[in-house]
Amino acid sequence: MEFKSLKNIESSFKQIRLFGIVFLCLCAAITGYSMWSAYNFAEAQRQKIYVLDGGKSLMLALSQDLTQNRPVEAREHIKRFHELFFTLSPDKSAIESNIERALLLSDKSAFNYYKDLSEKGYYNRIISGNINQTILVDSVVCNFDVYPYDVATYSRQMIIRESNITERSLITHSKLLNSVRSDNNPHGFTIEGFEIKENKDIRVLNR
Repeated sequence: MEFKSLKNIESSFKQIRLFGIVFLCLCAAITGYSMWSAYNFAEAQRQKIYVLDGGKSLMLALSQDLTQNRPVEAREHIKRFHELFFTLSPDKSAIESNIERALLLSDKSAFNYYKDLSEKGYYNRIISGNINQTILVDSVVCNFDVYPYDVATYSRQMIIRESNITERSLITHSKLLNSVRSDNNPHGFTIEGFEIKENKDIRVLNR
């Protein structure tokens, strides 16, 4: 009778131990699932931005991964640099302002071009000849497979004089480096190794 009682105690202990192990496994599974759900929920909430519209209403906006917009930002950075660097008017302060803002988007290679043109009297001729120069960026080709990113830019220059308008082809090559975003560099890129590959007349139109 005593031996049978011991067997019952042993089997009961085994059952309790089995139930304990199963209970611990269930608790671990529930805890793991809860943490995973909480992480996914927090991640989903981080993708939402609530915008206060004029202090009156909340509008829900969805945030995006910054890397999704890098190609767009790269092309806009290049386009903005070309517009600032090559848009000139017969006004010394306007030229200096544009060049200064353009140089904030690039390294010393662009400054070297500016210095060379300045020493050759190019900007003085723009001012004395009452010439306006504008640029139209046709396309920006960026290769994001290799860092620094390789960029080729195809543009057209319009040199507007009193007597005629000269249309020129402008092809440049450069590389893009990731940089810190700031008020002067909102896209967070720096142009490196800027060089002009082609700059020739296409046609001249009399005015």
